[in-house]
Amino acid sequence: MSVETPSPSPSRPALTVAVVMRREPVTGAMSRWQNWRWVLADVVTEREMPELSQLESVQCPLKLDAIDSPAAQAGSSHWLYPGFPVELFRDDAEGYYLNLSSPEPCFWVMWRFDDALSIDGEPAPVPQIVTLSYHDAGRWLDAQERVDQVPAPAWVVQWLAGFVDQHYRPEPKRRQRPQSFQPLTDRFGNPVSISTGERRRRGTGEGDGG
Repeated sequence: MSVETPSPSPSRPALTVAVVMRREPVTGAMSRWQNWRWVLADVVTEREMPELSQLESVQCPLKLDAIDSPAAQAGSSHWLYPGFPVELFRDDAEGYYLNLSSPEPCFWVMWRFDDALSIDGEPAPVPQIVTLSYHDAGRWLDAQERVDQVPAPAWVVQWLAGFVDQHYRPEPKRRQRPQSFQPLTDRFGNPVSISTGERRRRGTGEGDGG
């Protein structure tokens, strides 16, 4: 089963990437309820895997592990899902800036299980979208979607930084309200009302009597 993803627009910077998911055995107490779990293993580009350009028309995930690979020996398997565009949008420059400002800039992948696609008789994961935007990831998490992340390669971070330098303009900071205009409160947090009218009248009367 293929995942329909939009073609990159020629007017926007874009990468085409593949998502690698790992199926691994569950150990410990959790194995009583679940034999396997799926996790995001990697996001790769044509620079790391040149043959990706030949796999974009693949209709199902590809198993990557040889029978004698360390992963296979440990009971795990890796599955490749090619053909995901990662576009950069000027109106989301702040989202990319926030990603770059993190300790480890990353790709985020939103994925779901699909009953129509099975591996060993169980529903398989299907990545939906890949992004470099902090805002995108936050919206997906707010919508209770599955979202995982993996570190982005150094050259992708540099590519993203060039876009942010060109298009990100921080919003001007709002002028802080002077302290003299801050509302006064007592020690319980209740508003305090100060009136000087009575004091002025008392002072005026004392002056007339002198």
